[in-house]
Order: sequence, then structure tokens, then C-alpha cells
Amino acid sequence: MSNIVAIVGRPNVGKSTFFNRLVETRQAIVNETAGVTRDRNYGKSLWNGVEFSVIDTGGYVVNSDDVFEGEIRKQVALAIDEADVIIFAVDVEGGITDLDQAVANILRRVKKPVFLAVNKVDNNQRLMDAHEFYSLGLGDKMYCISSMNGSGTGDLLDDVVAAFPKTEKEVIEEGIPRFAVVGRPNVGKSSFINALIGVERNIVTDIAGTTRDAINTRYSKFGHDFYLVDTAGLRKKAKVKEDVEFYSVLRSVRTIEEADVCIMMIDATRGVEAQDVSIFNLAVRNKKGIVILVNKWDLMEKDNHSVNEFTEHIHERIAPFVDVPIIFISALTKQRIFKALEVAVEVYQNKSQRIKTSKLNEVLLSAIEKYPPPSLKGKYIKIKYVTQLPSPTPSFALFANLPQYIKDPYKRYIENQIRENFSFSGVPIQVYFRKK
Repeated sequence: MSNIVAIVGRPNVGKSTFFNRLVETRQAIVNETAGVTRDRNYGKSLWNGVEFSVIDTGGYVVNSDDVFEGEIRKQVALAIDEADVIIFAVDVEGGITDLDQAVANILRRVKKPVFLAVNKVDNNQRLMDAHEFYSLGLGDKMYCISSMNGSGTGDLLDDVVAAFPKTEKEVIEEGIPRFAVVGRPNVGKSSFINALIGVERNIVTDIAGTTRDAINTRYSKFGHDFYLVDTAGLRKKAKVKEDVEFYSVLRSVRTIEEADVCIMMIDATRGVEAQDVSIFNLAVRNKKGIVILVNKWDLMEKDNHSVNEFTEHIHERIAPFVDVPIIFISALTKQRIFKALEVAVEVYQNKSQRIKTSKLNEVLLSAIEKYPPPSLKGKYIKIKYVTQLPSPTPSFALFANLPQYIKDPYKRYIENQIRENFSFSGVPIQVYFRKK
């Protein structure tokens, strides 16, 4: 297992800025508003040839009635448990606060290397002011850094890397699938992931928009191995007012673009809304595999026709691409959640499959012979050959004498024939007509 570094501290001391510098991306949201980071945020960093994982935590708060801050305390505790090395970030501008003392009291009892990083030290006066932090009792060495311009971080990382436990080097596996859990705010995305992994990895509250960063979780159980990515809920642009939420929406869009399969969640109690259709279309435009989960099904009054009626309603809203698996689940009661994973894996396999050219021609040329393309302007169109293109997503090229005369209805006919004869459920496919 790779080494893990956790960055902890009270809110708004610059933990996320330092995290972004380590992972060399703008992965964690940075804003002057305290408490922006709510979930643990993971990233990879490399220093002196040693690769390690970095966890950015929410700011530690005590004696608060805020529902988020209570959950953040739990997340910080989990991060400390997971980490091999802990960086305790404090702010030289604010000096030592009661919250700093509270975190220091916890860290003094931790039997792991703890490094005190005094942030925002970017001039000689602040260097002098930083000495008061020795009184926190976390050893005889501290590191004066500026996460904004990077000064002092090199010395800190030299000692952090040296403190890692000596273990055999982990072999980093490539090509592990990424399944993004997407949907509107508060449809149960984080609850679904927490139910699957059996740990409260992501914060769950009744307030929409709790998750603001995209959270990666490695899932290696029951013969499966992939990443589950919990995304911030996507709202209509008109409803995105906070800067923080604006960044969350952008990050969710980027997560969809990088995913292999999108597990799209719908709230059964609210039905299919316009924003659900927009998210679905976003995944289709990016040619991602799609599985639809209808969550909170346990809250619905049902009869023998409820599933069929709801499925038909979904098909009406997402037409014409209706060859998508639909599973009715409850993240709260764990009803059919593992079935949802199995189907997502099947969709990934469908997306990756290659059809033999001989089989493809046998099936499609027979279908074309039964229903050839309509003639146009007295000219007959003849399709001679079909092949699957070497693309990341299923794409097919049909070679014809007059490809420019083939219209969209016939293209849909070819797509339907492909779907009827081969397993491409949940996967958008592309059909191209080219000059023979």
C-alpha cells in the first residue's frame, strides 16, 4: 500500500492550498470562506522519487452545533487513522487559537510522525512570530512555509518522505475503471457509496450540496476492482449562485468526462426532472457508459405496475437512447445496491468489447439486404462492408458507394440492429457511413 499523508488543522489555515501544491493540480476547492472543504480529498504526490497519497481534510471544529462541522470532526479522525504521516497546519497570522490547542491535544496522543507546518510565513517578521507555536508541544522542530508561493515546503517534504515506514514498493496498477456516481443534489450519491464500502467515507446530511469535491474511493471486493467517484450534485446554471458551488459543478462535469461509466441516480420521490435529463445527455455527449439507479424506492407506494410505469416514464424522457439498464434501489436499506455494481461492471465490459469483423458483416449485411437504404434521386445505395473502428468507445464504419445520401433514420436502423444482435446495453454507439 502506498504511503499516506494527512493534512489536518482548523478551518481556513491554507490546507487546501498546500494540498493543491503537493498534487500539482487545482483538485481541492480554495476559497476565503472557512469550511469550504467538507469531505476528505485524495490526491497523489511525488517527492525525491517517492510517490505518496495526500489527504486534504475539512477544518477541525469543536463545540459546534453545525451539522457539517460535526461530520467534519469524524472525517478528520478517519484521516488521522488512515495516514502514515500527519502534517498539522496552523496560521501564523491568527496565532495559536483554542482550536489549534484542541487539535494539538489529539495529535500528541497519536503514535505517528506529526509535522507542525506554520503557514503564511512569507517575511522575516512572520518568521519571528512563528516561534510561539513551539508551545503546542509537538516536538522541537517546526516548518515555516507558505503554501501560496511554496517557500519552505521542500524542507518539510524532505523530512516527511524520510519518515515513511519502510515497506516494499507498491506496484501501481494502470487501467482501473472509474465509475462516477452522478445526479442532482441530495439524491443519495454519498449514501450509496457509503453503503457499498461499509464506511462513512463521504459526509451525508439532509442538506443538498453537502459534497463539494469529487471524491475517489478504490473498491476491491467480491472480485471487482475499480474506482467509485462521488461527485457534487449538478444544478441548473441559473441556481448556481455561490462561487464554491460553481466550482463544484465544473468539477462534476470534469469527473464525468474522465469516467468510464456514469452511475446516474434519480430520486424516486421526485421523478425524472429536467436536470436529470441534462445530466444524462452530458454523459451521452461524452460517450460514457450509463446505468440509471432509481434511489429511495423504499419510500414509494407501489403496486404490480409501478416499476414498469416508472421505467416507461424514464424512457420517454431520455429517448431516443433507451437501451440503458434501470435499477430500483434504496441506499438506506441497501436494497439491490450490489446488483447496481454488477450491472455497472457489465456496462463497462460492453463499452470495451470488440466484435469480430466477420460476425459483424454476417449480421449487418443480412439486415441491410432485408431493408436496404432508400434510393435518392434515382440512385441506389449499396453498403458492401462493415467494421468496428479502433476507438475508445464503440464506433462502426459502413462503407457505401453513396454515403452522403444516407439519412439519420437509416442510421438509427443500423444502430438498432447492432443493439439487437450484440450486447451494448448502457453504451452510446456511433455509426459512420464512408465512401467505399
